Amino acid sequence: MQKAIELQHDGMTLRGMEHVPTHREGERLPAVILFHGFTGNISSMHGMFVKLSRELAKQGVAAFRYDFLGNGESDGDHRDMTVSREIEEAQAILDSVRQDPRIDPERISLLGISLGGLVASVVGGLRHDQVYKLALLCAAGNMYELVKDMVEASLAIPDLVYVDHGGYLIGRAFGEDIKLLNVFEDAKAFKGDVLLVHGTKDLMVPFDMSKMYQSMVYGGRATLHAVEGADHTFNKHEWEQEVIRTVVEFLAP
Repeated sequence: MQKAIELQHDGMTLRGMEHVPTHREGERLPAVILFHGFTGNISSMHGMFVKLSRELAKQGVAAFRYDFLGNGESDGDHRDMTVSREIEEAQAILDSVRQDPRIDPERISLLGISLGGLVASVVGGLRHDQVYKLALLCAAGNMYELVKDMVEASLAIPDLVYVDHGGYLIGRAFGEDIKLLNVFEDAKAFKGDVLLVHGTKDLMVPFDMSKMYQSMVYGGRATLHAVEGADHTFNKHEWEQEVIRTVVEFLAP
């Protein structure tokens, strides 16, 4: 059920994995596309995306996960990464999955963690007529606030091209781009069901961010699931398993 996959985009190769359950010939499956976070990869922290994809496949839901360009095994350099480019890549992935003859194009959901949650929420708004459900894990709708000090410091130096962020080079274009994003407005057009999952002790993206997504963007269409005591990336087995159970229940047919 699990196989390496590639997708050409903007002259480069996105690399990932698909988990497509065994199905009858001609049957079209529901699917979910998983988007990793800032400086992340398709496995996500402690392999949570691998475990989640396998559990979804057991329930008859195909799962697709790619490294964004400049991350993991995909082509590109992280110094060229911007949020808008990841939004474009996410839409290319959505197009690819929609064209897959094994997949029901009317039942393709998006899931993202942290920055990947921001990306999923925006793509859900931009492509609201082509996305079935959204599952947002500690979505970083406030990404600019998280990196504001770094961005403002770098943009204040005219000749500075890159900054070093824990070994990852972040380009000047990243800061210029993220200042222009209006995430909540872009996300509002999505009218389907939404699951928000967030740790109550998240110190990177505060729990209140998911409350803001619920109150300012999705309203009664969103269910907020609090993982009590959990940090930003659910770094305990019990927290991780709670996330997986909650997401599978939401997305399983």
